[in-house]
Amino acid sequence: MTMDLLLPGLVLLPMLAAPAAYFLGRKSKPARRVFMCLLLTAECAGAAFALYQAMQGAALAFSLAGFAEFGLNFKLDGFRALYALIAAFLWMMTGFFSPQYFAHYHHRGRYCFFLLLTLGATVGVFLSDDLFTAFVFFEIMGFTSYALVAHEEAPAAMRSAETCLGLSVAGGMVTLMGLLLLYHRLGTLSFEALRATDGTRLYLPGALVMVGFCAKAGVFPLHFWLPKEGPAAPAPASALFSGVLTKAGVFGVLAVSCNLFLHDAAWGSAVLALGVATMFGGALLALFSVNLKRTLACSSMSQIGFILVGVGMQCLLGHHNALAVQGTVLHMVNHSLIKLCLFMAAGAVYMNLHQLNLNDIRGFGRGKWVLHFAFLMGALGISGVPLWNGYISKSLLHESLLEYVELAGASAFWYSAAEKMFIVTGGMTFAYMLKLYVALFWEHNETRQAEFDSLRKTYLKPLSAFALLGSAVILPALGMAPHILMTKIAELGQGFMHGESPAHAVDYFSAENLLGAGKSLLIGAALYLLVVRLLLMKKQPAAPGVYAGGVGYAKKARPARAYVDRWPKWLDLENLFIRSKFIQKGLGGAVTAICRFLDGSIFSR
Repeated sequence: MTMDLLLPGLVLLPMLAAPAAYFLGRKSKPARRVFMCLLLTAECAGAAFALYQAMQGAALAFSLAGFAEFGLNFKLDGFRALYALIAAFLWMMTGFFSPQYFAHYHHRGRYCFFLLLTLGATVGVFLSDDLFTAFVFFEIMGFTSYALVAHEEAPAAMRSAETCLGLSVAGGMVTLMGLLLLYHRLGTLSFEALRATDGTRLYLPGALVMVGFCAKAGVFPLHFWLPKEGPAAPAPASALFSGVLTKAGVFGVLAVSCNLFLHDAAWGSAVLALGVATMFGGALLALFSVNLKRTLACSSMSQIGFILVGVGMQCLLGHHNALAVQGTVLHMVNHSLIKLCLFMAAGAVYMNLHQLNLNDIRGFGRGKWVLHFAFLMGALGISGVPLWNGYISKSLLHESLLEYVELAGASAFWYSAAEKMFIVTGGMTFAYMLKLYVALFWEHNETRQAEFDSLRKTYLKPLSAFALLGSAVILPALGMAPHILMTKIAELGQGFMHGESPAHAVDYFSAENLLGAGKSLLIGAALYLLVVRLLLMKKQPAAPGVYAGGVGYAKKARPARAYVDRWPKWLDLENLFIRSKFIQKGLGGAVTAICRFLDGSIFSR
């Protein structure tokens, strides 16, 4: 029983420490910084120990009977322990980065308080053993993370936080309706019991349960909060939102799809369609964005789409789902680690300039080797370049798509189209990352380059540099030794996702996989030249007295080229639908009518 207390301990430690951190900071800010770093390191060490126990085959579980009639239930397996560790690691690294980032911010005690509460709730989601426990901590996470988004208290931050909270509450209510329907039908919400159930008659409650989880994951069409949260929240919080909190939503999608609808082709096709739409839509938004953090946030939406493609393929491939399971697990992990690196790099830019528009920050990274290395590692990883971690997981997902195209028969056209969209979206990923990389590290700033160059020795403090470099070196290390590290990480998801054993060892660097990656990279290079350089940039007069070529070059200033936001302002789903008074009133009435019907026709039986 003592070892079983490890599970609630990982959940409660940061939540109980939150008030201590807040009040300690009121007496001594340096003491709070030390306390936070030590606490987050201890949480990471505890999660690492839990993963070690899971890999040794320890069967740990904890139940708190009677809580809200359903009880709270935790269980340890490889995948749950893995993501508890990923969450703790991201919190620890952003905790190391935060002291410099928040040096001139107000209400830092409040931020630390809600940061620790959110960590405990997130770990609670990943260790849960039934849908009710996951829902409870998922809702706590939704409320506590509101304060992280709203921290700056600027109008954009408040609006974004309001959107996140409203979507979380609305999605949670829909999910709760689905949970009650499932419990009414099955009498249980445990994952194992769901697996033993025929889900073909439970599409409605299953879909309702998915709504709240898909909203937090940033799945189309409930994605609109994510591109707005990215620029509004502090960069360390954005790293956690994109890297971990979206994965809490994916955890719920996996819990439903890999248990209730395991090997259900119809459900798999629906999830695949959502994945393709999210994957392509996020990449399109990122390609057109001219804001650093917004581009990274839209990228997160797109990468969640890649993960959903893997979830859909697990259901479609049935007993041949090994590649899809491995690709799903690895892309979740890879995306978490990559976005940690990229958002902290974006944070290094913002905390020095307090600007995010590419025209304002272009050239800032020139001569700053720590920032350059970290951003380049993240860009290569997320673009799926061979020898970096993202290539491995994308190759597995792509192979699973190709495998199903061969099995699909008459419907192969649609799945072949999804495979082509996968390749094209990979190219779009390379294009928008190339846009950011060139703007930050190769272009000159026409008016402020000398100012940027003067910051080369002061833009990062040692602890921030350690966090940035520490998160960056992992990415090529994973990609260059896939059979040593990546395969073992992928195997941790087999139990939770009920994956079959692979029929053969995967040749990650086969000609077919390298060709797929090469196609995406070539498409990305073409999109960068044709879309970014031609469509998203326009000539503008050079600043008076400033020569585009620099000192000693052309005597006559050439016109500079500026990034232009070409995305239609009216094409904003939040303004078109969610904040439309007509839609709000009509939707509110429709939801009320549906709830009354369900209450009268189902729950009164």
